[in-house]
Amino acid sequence: MATVGFVGLGIMGRPMLRNLLKAGHTVVAYGRNAAKLEACVADGAERGASNADVGARAAIVITMLPDGPDVEEVVLGAEGILSGAKSGSLLIDMSSISPLVSKKIAAACAGRGVDFLDAPVSGGEPRAIDGTLAIMVGGKEEVFRKAEPVLKCMGSSVTLTGPVGAGNTTKLANQIMVACNIAAMGEALTLATSCGLDPEVVFNAVKGGLAGSAVLNAKGPMLIARNFKPGFRTLLHQKDLRNALEAAGASRVCLPLTALVQQMISSLIADGKGDLDHSVIATFVEAASHVEVKRPGAGA
Repeated sequence: MATVGFVGLGIMGRPMLRNLLKAGHTVVAYGRNAAKLEACVADGAERGASNADVGARAAIVITMLPDGPDVEEVVLGAEGILSGAKSGSLLIDMSSISPLVSKKIAAACAGRGVDFLDAPVSGGEPRAIDGTLAIMVGGKEEVFRKAEPVLKCMGSSVTLTGPVGAGNTTKLANQIMVACNIAAMGEALTLATSCGLDPEVVFNAVKGGLAGSAVLNAKGPMLIARNFKPGFRTLLHQKDLRNALEAAGASRVCLPLTALVQQMISSLIADGKGDLDHSVIATFVEAASHVEVKRPGAGA
């Protein structure tokens, strides 16, 4: 069992850390939020004194942070992970960030003799809890093979998608499909409700057909139940679509649906919904149509 460092103890990070502990790994945790760090120590993790301390004590360090600037600060800062990391160690960034930032961090790691993988995840809090995340990895194959047993403690699907940056490019593709699916689901169930149908009946009728998907199965019941407790915050999905559009601009690729859904999300955030689950994307069409997707007779 390896000693694994873990930085980033939020909605996703803490359950991922717990699964590493369940698998028998020693985990050294650190985060700026004292309450979250204390909770992870109570789970069985060792307390790290700083990002640099985690880098010095662990052969493998995992970061799970909101965005690229956060990863750069934690890894490359004056008291960052790299300032303490030993040559031959491995940094796995499981944050969803721009592929360009992944490549920048990988180059800095190489300069210190530290291996690097970008390994963003999909599945949200429920799959982080049960250890069935889909993990998309970018990096060298020999480094991936070294990390694979650790990654499989947190995910049921662990795929090497290409060199450094490929993991985050794959995650951007994933996020485009998820966001557009949620928006389309919102349109479909808003139409059904406005026509006097029970959206739950419609959901059950279509989920076994070609329109069925993991997104529909996860987010349809949340919309119908008006449950927007965050498993993945809308603010973070906006960040992912922003990164996708930036990557598309650099590659001269047209992403019209992504751009439209990004604008929908921006409107929702302006309306104070950024910290809600990204299933709230479906409510944009509700508001525009003055229709709320809910079962007949359900309360407000």
